[in-house]
Amino acid sequence: MAQGFNPAGVWQPQARGFNMGVVQHEGQVIHFTGQVAWDEDEHIIGIGDVGIPTRQCFKNILAVLTAVGGAVNDIVAITTYFTNRAQLPAIQKVRNEFLNDKTASVSTSVMVAGLGHEDFLVELTPIAVVPFERFIQPG
Repeated sequence: MAQGFNPAGVWQPQARGFNMGVVQHEGQVIHFTGQVAWDEDEHIIGIGDVGIPTRQCFKNILAVLTAVGGAVNDIVAITTYFTNRAQLPAIQKVRNEFLNDKTASVSTSVMVAGLGHEDFLVELTPIAVVPFERFIQPG
């Protein structure tokens, strides 16, 4: 599990679902393809409501993590790409459902003109570290 921290002397996350720094534990580093609102059949979930596709992104992330013995608390960093600044609070609200303040990753948010499909509203790209004792070799 990543150890997040928020030292004095810098701006604070204010319960936004991330930490200013994360101490990475020993384990197998997992890099992800950006996760979007596709289900396993490549149907877009939640067109027009950014909360629903954000949950689908996390569902996809959890499926990848589980396949290698990981858990959501193993995420050490996450980049969020979104298309509308007004949707960021809803994205953060869903992220807070999955990541708690003590174990939340570091976070970068980037507003973009568009994503890989015109109906994608958000894309999440995490990095996780699964402890060696839990890691399951894929395949």
